[in-house]
Amino acid sequence: MRKASIEDKELVTDILVSAFAPLKGDNSINLIVKQDHKRVQRMRILMAYLFEKAFYFGEVFISSNNKACLLLHFPHKEKTTLRTILLNIRLAFFCIGIERVFEVLKRQRIAKQFYPKERHIRPVILAVKEDAKGNGTAARLMLHVKDQYKDNQLPVIIDTSSEYNVKLYKRFGFKLIKKEKGLKFPIYFLRLN
Repeated sequence: MRKASIEDKELVTDILVSAFAPLKGDNSINLIVKQDHKRVQRMRILMAYLFEKAFYFGEVFISSNNKACLLLHFPHKEKTTLRTILLNIRLAFFCIGIERVFEVLKRQRIAKQFYPKERHIRPVILAVKEDAKGNGTAARLMLHVKDQYKDNQLPVIIDTSSEYNVKLYKRFGFKLIKKEKGLKFPIYFLRLN
């Protein structure tokens, strides 16, 4: 495992797109990404956005085989800058689409209810390339990151729309705190610490 540098943006974007492009149906990624003939291109914009937010206001970890990544966000470190404003505008216009912004904002409002006001760590996204699924790469990466943060006192809050991910996160010690049904799909909120 290693921490990403800014030069790893394309690699991380590739891992994330490889993991999420095959997923169809209702989930958080497909809510954000406009579903049209440019879906994969729009997904690349979202994944690059997530990388930059985690890189500048958190940490990005990559597995030793470059097949998995984990993006962490530290909300208490985030600042509004010209860069973040431009990132948000680009995301709205080229990924979400103006007509979908209200749906995305609704998801954000729901999520905000379950994230503490106090300092916390938010794993944003964990992904493994499609060709490496099932070989333990993601689990090993998660264990390495968990070990690196073993002395952490901050709560770690994560949300997912996947029941499979809920089971995975529970194996790492997360506890389910809420299942929210305010969208077309459920959002599960889990907490560690």
